[in-house]
Amino acid sequence: MKTKIYSLILACATLPLFSQVGINTATPTATLDINGTLVVRDTPMATALPGYQLLASNIGSAEVFAMDPQLVIGASNTNTSVYVAKKTAGISLLSLGLFPSGFRAVNFLAAERTLGSAALFNDTDNTYTIPSTGLYAVGFSFRYGTGLQASILANNPGIGIVRTRAGVATTIDSRAFSGANLILLSLTISESSLSSVYSFQAGDKVSFGLVGSTALDVGLLGSSVASFSIYKVSN
Repeated sequence: MKTKIYSLILACATLPLFSQVGINTATPTATLDINGTLVVRDTPMATALPGYQLLASNIGSAEVFAMDPQLVIGASNTNTSVYVAKKTAGISLLSLGLFPSGFRAVNFLAAERTLGSAALFNDTDNTYTIPSTGLYAVGFSFRYGTGLQASILANNPGIGIVRTRAGVATTIDSRAFSGANLILLSLTISESSLSSVYSFQAGDKVSFGLVGSTALDVGLLGSSVASFSIYKVSN
């Protein structure tokens, strides 16, 4: 009997001090390699995130890593579709054959963005490209000159948003500048804005500009201000 015990001790002594153990696998790749499911019957509830880490499994290797909860929180709040731009000088209006009648786009440039990736904007046709299909919150504002004109502007000008899909351009929203005939003076409030949620498909191009604007003074356009914002809110 003693001989058997000594033999067992000797056999154990020959094992490496730091070995790898596999369950349901003959070739473990970690200190403990479990090829199967794991059941934990009693898990205490954490009352706050500070002082704790999450466990995450690597999709490729299935290895488990500890992860700071703030990494997950940060990733969930990242919206790569966000884009904001403002143009305060050098505004001109571009007319393309595919635009709806009366619409002319503001010549926004990617360099004029205040937030977002330049890759979302095309300087060639001055458009924002929708990165993925879904619902987007869009805002667009335009102030013509000082925002107040001492006459009623001809052609009922205003602002508009155009979507181009598969080579077809469609005005998805517009709003005219407001005017009023007073006893001594006719006035146009030449400042307006649009803000709503719109449905887009990946690859759609969005243009921001003016409608009914053929009679506007080019000189006043140079001192005008335009801005827009766009970001995805839902699939």
